[in-house]
Amino acid sequence: MTESPPPAHSPKRSTVRSLLRIWPYARPIRWYLVGSTSAAMVASLAGLLIPLVLKQIVDGPVSHHDAAGLWWPAALLLVLGLAEALFFGVRRWLLARPLSGVERVMRADLYARLQRLPVTFHDRWASGQLLSRATSDMFTIRLFLAFPLVFLIVNSMVFLVGIGIMFALDWQLAVIAVLPAAPLIMLCSYFERRYSAAARLAQDQNGDLATIVEESVLGIRILKAFGRHRTMAQRFRAQARELRGTELNKARLLANLWAVIVGLPELALGTALAVGVVQVAHDVTTAGTLVAFLSTALALRWPVESLGWLLAYSNEAATATDRFFEVLDTPLADAEDRVTSTGPGAGGSRDGIRFEGVRFRYPDAPADTPDLLQGVDLHIRHGETMALVGNTGSGKTTMTALLPRLYDPSAGRITLDGADITALSRARLRELVSVAFEEPTLFSASVRENVLMGAPEANEEELQRALDVAQAQFVRALPQGTDTQVGEQGLSLSGGQRQRLALARAVVGTPDFLVLDDPLSALDVHTEAQVERALRRVLADTTALVVAHRPSTVLLADRVAMLVDGRIAAVGTHHELLETSPAYRELMSGERVPA
Repeated sequence: MTESPPPAHSPKRSTVRSLLRIWPYARPIRWYLVGSTSAAMVASLAGLLIPLVLKQIVDGPVSHHDAAGLWWPAALLLVLGLAEALFFGVRRWLLARPLSGVERVMRADLYARLQRLPVTFHDRWASGQLLSRATSDMFTIRLFLAFPLVFLIVNSMVFLVGIGIMFALDWQLAVIAVLPAAPLIMLCSYFERRYSAAARLAQDQNGDLATIVEESVLGIRILKAFGRHRTMAQRFRAQARELRGTELNKARLLANLWAVIVGLPELALGTALAVGVVQVAHDVTTAGTLVAFLSTALALRWPVESLGWLLAYSNEAATATDRFFEVLDTPLADAEDRVTSTGPGAGGSRDGIRFEGVRFRYPDAPADTPDLLQGVDLHIRHGETMALVGNTGSGKTTMTALLPRLYDPSAGRITLDGADITALSRARLRELVSVAFEEPTLFSASVRENVLMGAPEANEEELQRALDVAQAQFVRALPQGTDTQVGEQGLSLSGGQRQRLALARAVVGTPDFLVLDDPLSALDVHTEAQVERALRRVLADTTALVVAHRPSTVLLADRVAMLVDGRIAAVGTHHELLETSPAYRELMSGERVPA
Protein backbone atom coordinates (compact mmCIF):
# COMPACT_ATOMS: atom_id res chain seq x y z
CA MET A 1 0.00 0.00 0.00
CA THR A 2 1.34 3.44 -0.90
CA GLU A 3 1.85 5.55 2.16
CA SER A 4 1.44 9.29 2.29
CA PRO A 5 4.38 11.25 3.62
CA PRO A 6 4.12 12.16 7.28
CA PRO A 7 2.31 15.43 7.88
CA ALA A 8 4.57 18.38 8.34
CA HIS A 9 3.43 19.57 11.76
CA SER A 10 4.81 22.83 13.05
CA PRO A 11 5.54 22.93 16.76
CA LYS A 12 4.03 26.44 16.79
CA ARG A 13 1.01 25.59 14.67
CA SER A 14 -1.77 28.11 15.12
CA THR A 15 -5.41 27.14 14.68
CA VAL A 16 -6.31 30.72 13.82
CA ARG A 17 -3.48 31.01 11.30
CA SER A 18 -4.57 27.79 9.62
CA LEU A 19 -8.21 28.86 9.42
CA LEU A 20 -7.27 32.27 8.00
CA ARG A 21 -5.97 30.49 4.90
CA ILE A 22 -9.58 29.76 3.95
CA TRP A 23 -10.28 33.50 3.63
CA PRO A 24 -9.42 33.83 -0.10
CA TYR A 25 -12.09 31.22 -0.82
CA ALA A 26 -14.60 32.71 1.63
CA ARG A 27 -14.02 36.32 0.56
CA PRO A 28 -16.50 36.22 -2.39
CA ILE A 29 -19.30 35.30 0.06
CA ARG A 30 -18.20 37.65 2.83
CA TRP A 31 -21.45 39.62 2.75
CA TYR A 32 -23.44 36.41 3.10
CA LEU A 33 -21.31 35.56 6.13
CA VAL A 34 -21.88 39.05 7.54
CA GLY A 35 -25.62 38.75 6.91
CA SER A 36 -25.78 35.30 8.47
CA THR A 37 -23.80 36.45 11.52
CA SER A 38 -25.97 39.53 11.87
CA ALA A 39 -29.18 37.47 11.66
CA ALA A 40 -27.87 35.06 14.32
CA MET A 41 -26.85 38.03 16.47
CA VAL A 42 -30.30 39.59 16.24
CA ALA A 43 -31.93 36.24 17.07
CA SER A 44 -29.66 35.69 20.08
CA LEU A 45 -30.10 39.23 21.38
CA ALA A 46 -33.86 38.85 21.06
CA GLY A 47 -33.53 35.88 23.36
CA LEU A 48 -31.60 38.01 25.88
CA LEU A 49 -34.45 40.53 26.01
CA ILE A 50 -36.85 37.89 27.28
CA PRO A 51 -35.44 37.94 30.87
CA LEU A 52 -35.90 41.71 31.00
CA VAL A 53 -39.54 41.29 30.01
CA LEU A 54 -39.91 38.62 32.68
CA LYS A 55 -38.54 41.09 35.26
CA GLN A 56 -41.24 43.58 34.31
CA ILE A 57 -43.91 40.86 34.55
CA VAL A 58 -42.79 39.67 38.01
CA ASP A 59 -42.22 43.12 39.48
CA GLY A 60 -45.31 44.56 37.78
CA PRO A 61 -48.52 42.63 37.06
CA VAL A 62 -47.55 39.60 39.20
CA SER A 63 -46.57 41.65 42.26
CA HIS A 64 -49.66 43.87 41.94
CA HIS A 65 -52.02 41.00 41.03
CA ASP A 66 -52.88 42.85 37.81
CA ALA A 67 -54.08 40.17 35.37
CA ALA A 68 -54.99 42.73 32.71
CA GLY A 69 -51.43 44.06 32.73
CA LEU A 70 -50.08 40.68 31.56
CA TRP A 71 -51.36 41.02 28.00
CA TRP A 72 -48.81 43.39 26.55
CA PRO A 73 -45.75 41.67 28.14
CA ALA A 74 -47.07 38.30 26.96
CA ALA A 75 -47.50 39.66 23.44
CA LEU A 76 -43.96 41.06 23.58
CA LEU A 77 -42.62 37.65 24.64
CA LEU A 78 -44.38 36.06 21.67
CA VAL A 79 -42.92 38.64 19.28
CA LEU A 80 -39.42 38.10 20.67
CA GLY A 81 -39.77 34.31 20.37
CA LEU A 82 -40.99 34.57 16.78
CA ALA A 83 -38.18 36.99 15.92
CA GLU A 84 -35.61 34.59 17.39
CA ALA A 85 -36.94 31.68 15.30
CA LEU A 86 -37.26 33.80 12.14
CA PHE A 87 -33.73 35.21 12.23
CA PHE A 88 -32.17 31.81 12.98
CA GLY A 89 -33.98 30.52 9.88
CA VAL A 90 -32.70 33.47 7.82
CA ARG A 91 -29.15 32.73 9.01
CA ARG A 92 -29.27 29.19 7.66
CA TRP A 93 -30.99 30.21 4.41
CA LEU A 94 -28.40 32.89 3.65
CA LEU A 95 -25.42 30.52 3.73
CA ALA A 96 -26.69 27.26 2.21
CA ARG A 97 -26.08 28.04 -1.49
CA PRO A 98 -22.97 30.26 -1.18
CA LEU A 99 -21.13 27.73 0.97
CA SER A 100 -21.79 24.92 -1.50
CA GLY A 101 -20.10 27.18 -4.07
CA VAL A 102 -17.06 27.66 -1.83
CA GLU A 103 -16.77 23.91 -1.37
CA ARG A 104 -17.06 23.39 -5.13
CA VAL A 105 -14.28 25.90 -5.88
CA MET A 106 -11.95 24.45 -3.24
CA ARG A 107 -12.55 20.92 -4.47
CA ALA A 108 -11.97 22.03 -8.08
CA ASP A 109 -8.68 23.72 -7.12
CA LEU A 110 -7.56 20.60 -5.26
CA TYR A 111 -8.40 18.37 -8.22
CA ALA A 112 -6.69 20.72 -10.68
CA ARG A 113 -3.58 20.74 -8.50
CA LEU A 114 -3.55 16.96 -8.31
CA GLN A 115 -3.67 16.83 -12.10
CA ARG A 116 -0.69 19.16 -12.42
CA LEU A 117 1.50 17.64 -9.72
CA PRO A 118 4.26 15.33 -11.00
CA VAL A 119 3.94 11.56 -11.01
CA THR A 120 6.56 11.39 -8.24
CA PHE A 121 4.03 13.06 -5.92
CA HIS A 122 1.37 10.47 -6.74
CA ASP A 123 3.93 7.68 -6.30
CA ARG A 124 4.41 8.77 -2.67
CA TRP A 125 0.84 9.54 -1.67
CA ALA A 126 -1.84 6.98 -0.95
CA SER A 127 -4.94 7.55 -3.08
CA GLY A 128 -7.19 7.23 -0.04
CA GLN A 129 -5.39 10.15 1.62
CA LEU A 130 -6.05 12.33 -1.42
CA LEU A 131 -9.63 11.11 -1.66
CA SER A 132 -10.34 12.00 1.98
CA ARG A 133 -8.95 15.49 1.41
CA ALA A 134 -11.31 16.00 -1.54
CA THR A 135 -14.38 14.71 0.31
CA SER A 136 -14.52 14.61 4.11
CA ASP A 137 -12.06 17.48 4.63
CA MET A 138 -14.04 19.71 2.26
CA PHE A 139 -17.24 18.90 4.18
CA THR A 140 -15.51 19.75 7.48
CA ILE A 141 -14.38 23.15 6.16
CA ARG A 142 -17.81 23.97 4.74
CA LEU A 143 -19.54 23.06 8.00
CA PHE A 144 -17.07 25.24 9.91
CA LEU A 145 -17.96 28.26 7.78
CA ALA A 146 -21.66 27.51 8.15
CA PHE A 147 -21.87 27.06 11.91
CA PRO A 148 -18.79 27.24 14.20
CA LEU A 149 -17.36 30.38 12.55
CA VAL A 150 -20.67 32.23 12.86
CA PHE A 151 -21.37 31.15 16.42
CA LEU A 152 -17.85 31.71 17.71
CA ILE A 153 -18.51 35.37 16.88
CA VAL A 154 -22.18 35.45 17.89
CA ASN A 155 -21.80 33.52 21.14
CA SER A 156 -18.84 35.65 22.20
CA MET A 157 -20.84 38.85 21.65
CA VAL A 158 -23.96 37.40 23.29
CA PHE A 159 -21.86 36.32 26.27
CA LEU A 160 -20.44 39.84 26.70
CA VAL A 161 -23.85 41.47 26.32
CA GLY A 162 -25.36 38.94 28.73
CA ILE A 163 -22.64 39.58 31.31
CA GLY A 164 -23.30 43.31 30.93
CA ILE A 165 -27.01 42.77 31.58
CA MET A 166 -26.22 40.64 34.63
CA PHE A 167 -23.96 43.33 36.06
CA ALA A 168 -26.66 45.91 35.40
CA LEU A 169 -29.20 43.78 37.26
CA ASP A 170 -27.01 42.88 40.27
CA TRP A 171 -23.23 43.31 40.24
CA GLN A 172 -22.66 41.11 43.30
CA LEU A 173 -24.44 38.11 41.76
CA ALA A 174 -22.67 38.81 38.44
CA VAL A 175 -19.23 38.61 40.08
CA ILE A 176 -20.12 35.19 41.49
CA ALA A 177 -21.35 34.05 38.06
CA VAL A 178 -18.19 35.06 36.18
CA LEU A 179 -15.69 33.59 38.66
CA PRO A 180 -15.24 30.36 36.53
CA ALA A 181 -14.08 32.43 33.52
CA ALA A 182 -10.34 32.34 34.33
CA PRO A 183 -10.02 28.57 34.86
CA LEU A 184 -12.16 27.96 31.78
CA ILE A 185 -9.84 30.05 29.60
CA MET A 186 -6.77 28.12 30.80
CA LEU A 187 -8.54 24.80 30.31
CA CYS A 188 -9.58 25.69 26.76
CA SER A 189 -5.98 26.57 25.86
CA TYR A 190 -4.78 23.19 27.16
CA PHE A 191 -7.63 21.39 25.38
CA GLU A 192 -6.92 23.12 22.07
CA ARG A 193 -3.36 21.76 21.93
CA ARG A 194 -4.35 18.20 22.83
CA TYR A 195 -7.43 18.04 20.64
CA SER A 196 -5.65 19.49 17.59
CA ALA A 197 -3.13 16.62 17.56
CA ALA A 198 -5.88 14.01 18.02
CA ALA A 199 -8.00 15.55 15.26
CA ARG A 200 -5.12 15.49 12.79
CA LEU A 201 -4.30 11.88 13.64
CA ALA A 202 -7.94 10.85 13.14
CA GLN A 203 -8.14 12.53 9.74
CA ASP A 204 -4.92 10.87 8.57
CA GLN A 205 -6.13 7.49 9.82
CA ASN A 206 -9.42 8.05 8.01
CA GLY A 207 -7.42 8.55 4.81
CA ASP A 208 -5.52 5.31 5.43
CA LEU A 209 -8.81 3.50 5.95
CA ALA A 210 -10.15 4.91 2.67
CA THR A 211 -7.02 3.62 0.93
CA ILE A 212 -7.64 0.08 2.21
CA VAL A 213 -11.26 0.20 1.02
CA GLU A 214 -10.24 1.50 -2.41
CA GLU A 215 -7.52 -1.12 -2.84
CA SER A 216 -9.91 -3.87 -1.76
CA VAL A 217 -12.57 -2.79 -4.26
CA LEU A 218 -10.15 -2.38 -7.18
CA GLY A 219 -8.34 -5.61 -6.35
CA ILE A 220 -11.38 -7.70 -5.47
CA ARG A 221 -10.64 -10.25 -8.22
CA ILE A 222 -7.14 -10.88 -6.88
CA LEU A 223 -8.36 -11.09 -3.29
CA LYS A 224 -11.01 -13.63 -4.20
CA ALA A 225 -8.78 -15.58 -6.56
CA PHE A 226 -6.12 -16.07 -3.89
CA GLY A 227 -8.54 -16.32 -0.99
CA ARG A 228 -6.99 -13.29 0.72
CA HIS A 229 -10.21 -11.46 1.51
CA ARG A 230 -9.90 -12.44 5.17
CA THR A 231 -6.38 -11.02 5.33
CA MET A 232 -7.57 -7.74 3.86
CA ALA A 233 -10.53 -7.76 6.26
CA GLN A 234 -8.09 -8.15 9.16
CA ARG A 235 -6.09 -5.17 7.90
CA PHE A 236 -9.29 -3.18 7.63
CA ARG A 237 -10.40 -4.11 11.14
CA ALA A 238 -6.97 -3.26 12.57
CA GLN A 239 -7.01 0.15 10.87
CA ALA A 240 -10.61 0.71 11.95
CA ARG A 241 -9.66 -0.13 15.55
CA GLU A 242 -6.86 2.44 15.45
CA LEU A 243 -9.26 5.05 14.11
CA ARG A 244 -11.84 4.10 16.75
CA GLY A 245 -9.24 4.48 19.48
CA THR A 246 -8.32 7.94 18.22
CA GLU A 247 -11.96 8.98 17.99
CA LEU A 248 -12.55 7.72 21.55
CA ASN A 249 -9.56 9.75 22.69
CA LYS A 250 -11.12 12.80 21.05
CA ALA A 251 -14.42 12.01 22.77
CA ARG A 252 -12.67 11.72 26.15
CA LEU A 253 -10.93 15.05 25.68
CA LEU A 254 -14.19 16.70 24.69
CA ALA A 255 -16.11 15.00 27.53
CA ASN A 256 -13.59 16.21 30.12
CA LEU A 257 -13.76 19.73 28.75
CA TRP A 258 -17.54 19.67 28.64
CA ALA A 259 -17.77 18.38 32.19
CA VAL A 260 -15.78 21.36 33.45
CA ILE A 261 -17.46 23.86 31.10
CA VAL A 262 -20.88 22.73 32.31
CA GLY A 263 -19.98 21.98 35.93
CA LEU A 264 -18.18 25.19 36.95
CA PRO A 265 -20.87 27.59 35.63
CA GLU A 266 -23.62 25.45 37.19
CA LEU A 267 -21.80 25.61 40.55
CA ALA A 268 -21.42 29.37 40.23
CA LEU A 269 -25.07 29.72 39.22
CA GLY A 270 -26.21 27.68 42.21
CA THR A 271 -24.15 29.88 44.50
CA ALA A 272 -25.60 33.02 42.88
CA LEU A 273 -29.11 31.62 43.33
CA ALA A 274 -28.55 31.00 47.04
CA VAL A 275 -27.14 34.50 47.55
CA GLY A 276 -29.97 35.98 45.49
CA VAL A 277 -32.64 34.27 47.57
CA VAL A 278 -31.07 35.72 50.70
CA GLN A 279 -31.04 39.17 49.10
CA VAL A 280 -34.72 38.91 48.15
CA ALA A 281 -35.57 37.73 51.68
CA HIS A 282 -33.84 40.83 53.11
CA ASP A 283 -35.35 43.16 50.46
CA VAL A 284 -31.91 43.93 49.05
CA THR A 285 -33.20 43.08 45.56
CA THR A 286 -36.56 42.31 43.99
CA ALA A 287 -37.92 38.93 42.98
CA GLY A 288 -38.20 40.19 39.40
CA THR A 289 -34.53 41.12 39.37
CA LEU A 290 -33.56 37.67 40.63
CA VAL A 291 -35.79 36.01 38.01
CA ALA A 292 -34.31 38.18 35.27
CA PHE A 293 -30.76 37.49 36.48
CA LEU A 294 -31.29 33.74 36.58
CA SER A 295 -33.08 33.77 33.20
CA THR A 296 -30.17 35.69 31.67
CA ALA A 297 -27.68 33.26 33.21
CA LEU A 298 -29.65 30.32 31.82
CA ALA A 299 -29.79 32.01 28.40
CA LEU A 300 -25.98 32.13 28.50
CA ARG A 301 -25.70 28.40 29.12
CA TRP A 302 -25.70 27.65 25.38
CA PRO A 303 -22.93 30.15 24.51
CA VAL A 304 -20.80 28.73 27.35
CA GLU A 305 -21.59 25.04 26.86
CA SER A 306 -21.17 25.28 23.08
CA LEU A 307 -17.63 26.56 23.59
CA GLY A 308 -16.22 23.04 23.86
CA TRP A 309 -17.89 21.85 20.66
CA LEU A 310 -17.03 25.02 18.77
CA LEU A 311 -13.36 24.79 19.78
CA ALA A 312 -13.27 21.10 18.90
CA TYR A 313 -14.78 21.62 15.46
CA SER A 314 -12.59 24.65 14.81
CA ASN A 315 -9.55 22.46 15.44
CA GLU A 316 -10.88 19.80 13.09
CA ALA A 317 -11.49 22.47 10.45
CA ALA A 318 -7.96 23.80 10.98
CA THR A 319 -6.41 20.36 10.49
CA ALA A 320 -8.64 19.81 7.43
CA THR A 321 -7.38 23.14 6.07
CA ASP A 322 -3.78 22.12 6.74
CA ARG A 323 -4.36 18.85 4.88
CA PHE A 324 -5.96 20.71 1.97
CA PHE A 325 -3.07 23.15 1.65
CA GLU A 326 -0.47 20.40 2.03
CA VAL A 327 -1.47 19.44 -1.51
CA LEU A 328 -1.85 22.98 -2.84
CA ASP A 329 1.50 24.02 -1.34
CA THR A 330 3.36 21.13 -2.98
CA PRO A 331 5.56 22.74 -5.65
CA LEU A 332 5.03 21.80 -9.25
CA ALA A 333 7.93 20.30 -11.18
CA ASP A 334 8.12 23.49 -13.21
CA ALA A 335 5.92 26.15 -14.70
CA GLU A 336 3.86 23.97 -16.98
CA ASP A 337 2.65 26.75 -19.27
CA ARG A 338 6.10 28.18 -19.82
CA VAL A 339 7.25 28.05 -23.45
CA THR A 340 10.87 28.89 -24.24
CA SER A 341 11.10 27.15 -27.60
CA THR A 342 9.05 27.12 -30.76
CA GLY A 343 9.07 23.35 -30.48
CA PRO A 344 10.28 20.46 -32.63
CA GLY A 345 10.94 21.30 -36.17
CA ALA A 346 12.03 24.87 -35.45
CA GLY A 347 14.46 25.96 -38.08
CA GLY A 348 13.78 22.90 -40.23
CA SER A 349 15.44 20.41 -37.82
CA ARG A 350 14.28 16.79 -38.20
CA ASP A 351 16.60 15.13 -35.75
CA GLY A 352 14.15 12.66 -34.19
CA ILE A 353 14.57 11.67 -30.53
CA ARG A 354 17.88 11.92 -28.67
CA PHE A 355 18.79 10.73 -25.19
CA GLU A 356 22.07 12.41 -24.23
CA GLY A 357 23.80 11.18 -21.06
CA VAL A 358 20.45 10.57 -19.38
CA ARG A 359 20.61 9.39 -15.79
CA PHE A 360 17.65 8.68 -13.53
CA ARG A 361 16.85 7.40 -10.07
CA TYR A 362 13.51 7.40 -8.33
CA PRO A 363 13.29 9.97 -5.51
CA ASP A 364 12.53 7.32 -2.90
CA ALA A 365 15.28 4.94 -3.99
CA PRO A 366 17.73 3.98 -1.19
CA ALA A 367 20.80 6.19 -1.16
CA ASP A 368 23.20 3.24 -1.48
CA THR A 369 21.64 1.91 -4.71
CA PRO A 370 22.94 2.84 -8.18
CA ASP A 371 20.97 4.97 -10.62
CA LEU A 372 18.44 3.04 -12.66
CA LEU A 373 19.64 4.75 -15.83
CA GLN A 374 23.38 5.42 -15.83
CA GLY A 375 24.12 7.60 -18.81
CA VAL A 376 21.82 6.55 -21.64
CA ASP A 377 22.84 7.76 -25.10
CA LEU A 378 20.41 6.89 -27.89
CA HIS A 379 19.42 8.48 -31.19
CA ILE A 380 16.12 7.55 -32.84
CA ARG A 381 16.20 9.11 -36.30
CA HIS A 382 13.27 11.08 -37.64
CA GLY A 383 10.59 8.72 -38.97
CA GLU A 384 12.34 5.68 -37.48
CA THR A 385 10.84 3.06 -35.18
CA MET A 386 13.22 1.95 -32.46
CA ALA A 387 12.52 -1.17 -30.39
CA LEU A 388 13.84 -1.07 -26.83
CA VAL A 389 14.66 -4.43 -25.24
CA GLY A 390 16.26 -5.55 -22.00
CA ASN A 391 15.81 -7.73 -18.97
CA THR A 392 13.03 -7.08 -16.48
CA GLY A 393 13.92 -4.10 -14.29
CA SER A 394 16.49 -2.73 -16.71
CA GLY A 395 14.65 0.63 -17.00
CA LYS A 396 12.76 0.29 -20.28
CA THR A 397 9.44 1.54 -18.93
CA THR A 398 11.24 4.36 -17.14
CA MET A 399 12.70 5.55 -20.44
CA THR A 400 9.22 5.65 -21.98
CA ALA A 401 8.00 7.71 -19.00
CA LEU A 402 10.80 10.25 -19.45
CA LEU A 403 9.74 11.22 -22.97
CA PRO A 404 6.35 12.73 -22.01
CA ARG A 405 8.00 14.04 -18.80
CA LEU A 406 6.05 11.93 -16.37
CA TYR A 407 9.45 11.99 -14.69
CA ASP A 408 12.45 14.24 -15.31
CA PRO A 409 15.99 12.89 -15.72
CA SER A 410 18.39 13.28 -12.82
CA ALA A 411 21.01 14.34 -15.35
CA GLY A 412 21.43 14.63 -19.10
CA ARG A 413 18.79 15.77 -21.55
CA ILE A 414 16.24 14.54 -24.09
CA THR A 415 15.47 16.33 -27.34
CA LEU A 416 12.69 16.02 -29.91
CA ASP A 417 13.75 17.17 -33.36
CA GLY A 418 16.46 19.26 -31.72
CA ALA A 419 14.25 20.87 -29.03
CA ASP A 420 15.02 20.11 -25.39
CA ILE A 421 11.81 18.75 -23.88
CA THR A 422 12.36 20.84 -20.73
CA ALA A 423 12.08 23.95 -22.91
CA LEU A 424 8.56 22.98 -23.99
CA SER A 425 5.41 23.42 -21.98
CA ARG A 426 4.03 20.08 -20.86
CA ALA A 427 0.83 20.79 -22.76
CA ARG A 428 2.78 21.23 -26.01
CA LEU A 429 5.00 18.24 -25.27
CA ARG A 430 2.02 15.98 -24.77
CA GLU A 431 0.46 17.18 -28.00
CA LEU A 432 3.59 15.93 -29.76
CA VAL A 433 4.14 12.70 -27.82
CA SER A 434 1.48 10.02 -27.53
CA VAL A 435 1.81 7.00 -25.26
CA ALA A 436 0.32 3.56 -24.72
CA PHE A 437 1.43 1.76 -21.58
CA GLU A 438 1.56 -1.97 -20.94
CA GLU A 439 -1.10 -1.64 -18.22
CA PRO A 440 -4.02 -0.03 -20.07
CA THR A 441 -6.00 2.41 -17.95
CA LEU A 442 -9.56 3.18 -18.94
CA PHE A 443 -11.98 5.52 -17.17
CA SER A 444 -15.64 5.29 -16.22
CA ALA A 445 -16.71 6.84 -19.51
CA SER A 446 -17.76 5.81 -22.99
CA VAL A 447 -15.46 4.11 -25.49
CA ARG A 448 -15.49 7.32 -27.52
CA GLU A 449 -14.43 9.47 -24.56
CA ASN A 450 -11.66 7.04 -23.60
CA VAL A 451 -10.18 6.90 -27.09
CA LEU A 452 -10.55 10.61 -27.88
CA MET A 453 -8.66 11.44 -24.69
CA GLY A 454 -5.64 11.06 -26.97
CA ALA A 455 -6.94 13.74 -29.37
CA PRO A 456 -10.13 15.54 -28.23
CA GLU A 457 -10.45 17.39 -31.54
CA ALA A 458 -10.43 14.19 -33.66
CA ASN A 459 -13.47 13.59 -35.86
CA GLU A 460 -15.53 10.44 -36.33
CA GLU A 461 -13.45 9.26 -39.28
CA GLU A 462 -10.22 9.53 -37.27
CA LEU A 463 -11.84 7.72 -34.36
CA GLN A 464 -12.88 4.81 -36.57
CA ARG A 465 -9.44 4.70 -38.21
CA ALA A 466 -7.76 4.44 -34.79
CA LEU A 467 -10.14 1.63 -33.78
CA ASP A 468 -9.32 -0.19 -37.01
CA VAL A 469 -5.58 0.18 -36.45
CA ALA A 470 -5.97 -1.31 -32.98
CA GLN A 471 -8.23 -4.06 -34.35
CA ALA A 472 -10.92 -2.87 -31.92
CA GLN A 473 -13.85 -3.71 -34.19
CA PHE A 474 -15.47 -5.42 -31.19
CA VAL A 475 -16.66 -1.93 -30.23
CA ARG A 476 -19.24 -2.02 -33.01
CA ALA A 477 -20.87 -5.05 -31.38
CA LEU A 478 -21.26 -3.30 -28.02
CA PRO A 479 -24.83 -2.23 -27.07
CA GLN A 480 -24.31 1.48 -27.88
CA GLY A 481 -21.21 1.15 -30.02
CA THR A 482 -18.63 3.81 -29.26
CA ASP A 483 -21.07 5.41 -26.80
CA THR A 484 -21.06 2.32 -24.57
CA GLN A 485 -19.88 2.97 -21.01
CA VAL A 486 -16.92 0.72 -20.19
CA GLY A 487 -17.25 1.00 -16.38
CA GLU A 488 -14.62 1.65 -13.73
CA GLN A 489 -11.11 0.70 -14.89
CA GLY A 490 -12.74 -0.78 -18.00
CA LEU A 491 -13.21 -4.08 -16.16
CA SER A 492 -16.31 -4.87 -18.20
CA LEU A 493 -13.86 -5.57 -21.06
CA SER A 494 -11.22 -8.25 -21.42
CA GLY A 495 -7.54 -7.45 -20.95
CA GLY A 496 -6.93 -7.61 -24.70
CA GLN A 497 -9.89 -5.33 -25.42
CA ARG A 498 -8.66 -2.77 -22.92
CA GLN A 499 -5.18 -2.89 -24.43
CA ARG A 500 -6.54 -2.35 -27.93
CA LEU A 501 -8.55 0.68 -26.82
CA ALA A 502 -5.43 2.08 -25.13
CA LEU A 503 -3.54 1.60 -28.39
CA ALA A 504 -6.33 3.32 -30.32
CA ARG A 505 -6.09 6.23 -27.89
CA ALA A 506 -2.36 6.52 -28.62
CA VAL A 507 -2.68 6.59 -32.42
CA VAL A 508 -5.92 8.53 -32.88
CA GLY A 509 -4.19 11.89 -33.10
CA THR A 510 -1.50 10.83 -35.61
CA PRO A 511 1.23 12.06 -33.21
CA ASP A 512 4.66 13.22 -34.29
CA PHE A 513 6.24 10.95 -31.67
CA LEU A 514 4.81 7.68 -30.45
CA VAL A 515 5.82 5.75 -27.31
CA LEU A 516 4.50 2.21 -26.92
CA ASP A 517 5.31 0.11 -23.85
CA ASP A 518 4.76 -3.50 -24.94
CA PRO A 519 1.32 -2.58 -26.34
CA LEU A 520 0.42 -6.06 -27.60
CA SER A 521 1.26 -8.23 -24.58
CA ALA A 522 -2.38 -9.19 -23.84
CA LEU A 523 -3.31 -10.13 -27.42
CA ASP A 524 -3.58 -13.59 -28.88
CA VAL A 525 -1.28 -14.51 -31.77
CA HIS A 526 -3.93 -14.00 -34.47
CA THR A 527 -5.06 -10.59 -33.20
CA GLU A 528 -1.46 -9.54 -32.59
CA ALA A 529 -0.59 -10.22 -36.22
CA GLN A 530 -3.57 -8.17 -37.41
CA VAL A 531 -2.68 -5.24 -35.15
CA GLU A 532 0.96 -5.36 -36.26
CA ARG A 533 -0.03 -5.13 -39.93
CA ALA A 534 -2.20 -2.10 -39.28
CA LEU A 535 0.32 -0.55 -36.90
CA ARG A 536 3.08 -0.66 -39.51
CA ARG A 537 1.18 1.93 -41.54
CA VAL A 538 1.00 4.24 -38.52
CA LEU A 539 4.67 3.76 -37.62
CA ALA A 540 5.70 4.64 -41.15
CA ASP A 541 4.61 8.25 -40.56
CA THR A 542 5.94 8.86 -37.06
CA THR A 543 9.04 8.62 -34.90
CA ALA A 544 8.46 5.84 -32.39
CA LEU A 545 10.03 4.15 -29.37
CA VAL A 546 8.53 0.70 -28.75
CA VAL A 547 9.33 -1.41 -25.68
CA ALA A 548 9.36 -5.03 -26.85
CA HIS A 549 9.53 -8.37 -25.10
CA ARG A 550 8.69 -10.65 -28.01
CA PRO A 551 10.41 -11.09 -31.39
CA SER A 552 7.12 -10.38 -33.18
CA THR A 553 7.02 -6.88 -31.65
CA VAL A 554 10.72 -6.30 -32.33
CA LEU A 555 10.09 -6.94 -36.04
CA LEU A 556 7.93 -3.80 -36.15
CA ALA A 557 11.05 -1.70 -35.61
CA ASP A 558 13.67 -0.43 -38.03
CA ARG A 559 16.36 -0.83 -35.39
CA VAL A 560 16.70 -2.28 -31.90
CA ALA A 561 18.42 -0.84 -28.81
CA MET A 562 19.40 -3.15 -25.97
CA LEU A 563 19.41 -1.74 -22.44
CA VAL A 564 21.81 -3.41 -19.97
CA ASP A 565 22.66 -2.17 -16.47
CA GLY A 566 21.24 1.28 -17.15
CA ARG A 567 23.11 1.83 -20.41
CA ILE A 568 22.52 1.17 -24.09
CA ALA A 569 24.73 -1.85 -24.73
CA ALA A 570 24.00 -2.39 -28.43
CA VAL A 571 22.06 -0.81 -31.30
CA GLY A 572 21.32 -2.40 -34.68
CA THR A 573 18.74 -4.22 -36.71
CA HIS A 574 17.19 -7.34 -35.31
CA HIS A 575 19.25 -9.57 -37.59
CA GLU A 576 22.48 -7.69 -36.89
CA LEU A 577 22.09 -8.09 -33.15
CA LEU A 578 21.22 -11.76 -33.49
CA GLU A 579 24.54 -12.25 -35.25
CA THR A 580 26.72 -10.01 -33.10
CA SER A 581 25.24 -10.04 -29.57
CA PRO A 582 25.01 -13.26 -27.51
CA ALA A 583 23.10 -11.37 -24.82
CA TYR A 584 20.50 -10.30 -27.39
CA ARG A 585 20.15 -13.83 -28.77
CA GLU A 586 19.66 -15.11 -25.23
CA LEU A 587 17.05 -12.41 -24.54
CA MET A 588 15.07 -13.15 -27.70
CA SER A 589 15.27 -16.95 -27.48
CA GLY A 590 14.91 -17.31 -23.73
CA GLU A 591 17.76 -19.81 -23.78
CA ARG A 592 21.19 -19.25 -22.28
CA VAL A 593 23.83 -18.93 -25.02
CA PRO A 594 27.23 -20.51 -24.26
CA ALA A 595 30.02 -17.96 -23.86
